Amino acid sequence: MIETKRLARINELARIAKERPLTPEETEERAVLRKEYLEAFRANFKKQLDNIEIVD
Repeated sequence: MIETKRLARINELARIAKERPLTPEETEERAVLRKEYLEAFRANFKKQLDNIEIVD
């Protein structure tokens, strides 16, 4: 799971992007954080799907 601090930073960058254009450094940071978030999300989702047992 992604850390709460990292998730808060993603949200902070999203708020900043709505107010003004992001700097190149902020844009790069946002891309890295989004990639980490998506990797964690996909891993957790796959784990949930692997634990599903279909009963007929």
